[in-house]
Amino acid sequence: MITVSNVSVQFGKRVLFNDVNLKFTSGNCYGIIGANGAGKSTFLKAISGELDPTTGSIMLAPGERLSVLSQDHFKWDAFTVMDTVMMGHTVLWDIMKQREVLYAKEDFTDEDGLKVSELEEKFAELDGWNAESDAAALLSGLGIKEDKHYLLMGELNNKEKVRVMLAQALYGNPDNLLLDEPTNDLDMETVTWLEDYLSNFEHTVLVVSHDRHFLDSVCTHTVDIDYGKINLFAGNYSFWYESSQLALRQQQNQKAKAEEKKKELEEFIRRFSANVAKSKQTTSRKKMLEKLNVEEIKPSSRKYPGIIFTPEREPGNQILEVSGLTKTLEDGTVLFRDVNFNVEKGDKIVFLSHDPRAMTALFEIINGNMKPDAGTFNWGVTITTAYLPLDNTAFFNTDLNLVDWLSQFGEGNEVYMKSFLGRMLFSGEEVLKKASVLSGGEKMRCMIARMQLRNANCLILDTPTNHLDLESIQAFNNNLKTYRGNILFSSHDHEFIQTVANRIIELTPNGIIDKMMEYDEYITSDHIKELRARMYAAK
Repeated sequence: MITVSNVSVQFGKRVLFNDVNLKFTSGNCYGIIGANGAGKSTFLKAISGELDPTTGSIMLAPGERLSVLSQDHFKWDAFTVMDTVMMGHTVLWDIMKQREVLYAKEDFTDEDGLKVSELEEKFAELDGWNAESDAAALLSGLGIKEDKHYLLMGELNNKEKVRVMLAQALYGNPDNLLLDEPTNDLDMETVTWLEDYLSNFEHTVLVVSHDRHFLDSVCTHTVDIDYGKINLFAGNYSFWYESSQLALRQQQNQKAKAEEKKKELEEFIRRFSANVAKSKQTTSRKKMLEKLNVEEIKPSSRKYPGIIFTPEREPGNQILEVSGLTKTLEDGTVLFRDVNFNVEKGDKIVFLSHDPRAMTALFEIINGNMKPDAGTFNWGVTITTAYLPLDNTAFFNTDLNLVDWLSQFGEGNEVYMKSFLGRMLFSGEEVLKKASVLSGGEKMRCMIARMQLRNANCLILDTPTNHLDLESIQAFNNNLKTYRGNILFSSHDHEFIQTVANRIIELTPNGIIDKMMEYDEYITSDHIKELRARMYAAK
């Protein structure tokens, strides 16, 4: 249990949040949401003790252990993978090191014997005899194979280090667990494993994530940082989002009678309670929602960008024909070989691969920015494309302000350009900022504004949710669901894929898997799992 009492955090004159009084209890998972810069990570740092709050106190229940997902991927480079994981349980690790020192002594005394006896008792209480097997099970679940368990951390790549850091945080069944963006750099199988693990975790979890499906799968509560306050709501992210949108519509409809509003909210709660995500916590979550007072449902102050793609013309019958495309990296890694497919009218295709470089290479090729080793592609004459690349660095190596920057990519006067920037939440003097000083999220919003100028009937999106906050992701997602053109995209966002894609193409070094089906069906189908295993294993 974590008790937060009268906590505020202030940097100079800027108050992130003030007078926070909350209690996080065992058996619950709390998803922390808020606009970029609202203070989500700062709140976790205050709880972990990494940052002292300006006022107030944060207390754990007596004797409880707190575990935090480390963001420092180089701190452990001199240690083995196995030791790095076990060091997550600091009490057990300290006992293990003390035992080693005492057992290594040549002049072992009676006093040492008594000390060893005490240590052995504590070691057994903490299940120390299963320490390595427990660590190995976590590593394997997170996709780190046994042949890497005793390598040095410095020998792993960054994505592997992320998984080891996650195993370290989970190790030893901590009483309180803090996770900041735990799904970053995880593939879909590992994210599913983590969802299952946390859904059955019996202690207290606080998690910051931009992955809506993950939040919906694991969270019993939503912690909303807004208006400089931190408020706690029963239910997962989708419940919070839908209820806040409903409350906003009701607020805007001043004519609706109070009783009618109450009935609408109560019906919403009943409907959502009947459809909560399946998990061990479903029953308790349903009870929480049923007990929820309609007065607790309030509109959010969040601003959602106006992401609206409007094709200038209807696409013809020929969209894109790809024939025999092959791409191999300089080190000999085959990204894909002999790729053949036709894009049909209405297709919204997500591209998958074990190697994300495959999707980027394909998109760069069909946009004319990279040459394939073999093969051809042909766009239909009626098709206009708008491309959101994975790496947008080159677009922002300029001293132009945002109005002049956007003007490079379309025709129109200053007022016209400002209207597109305004949609993407750049207002007032912000439109005169230099493009070179933007944050990652601001750059992405500018790139989306650039795309909207094209009025394209085919969108090509390489990991479009990168750097975006939940509000931008939600707005982007909502528009793509109703977009009347074609979409070719890659994504790590489960909800994004599930609600947008109607076709899945997986690129492998030995051809493609091409299926007209929903993403949830694709990743759970035993037939597809067997097919994928064969495609990646084939020589």
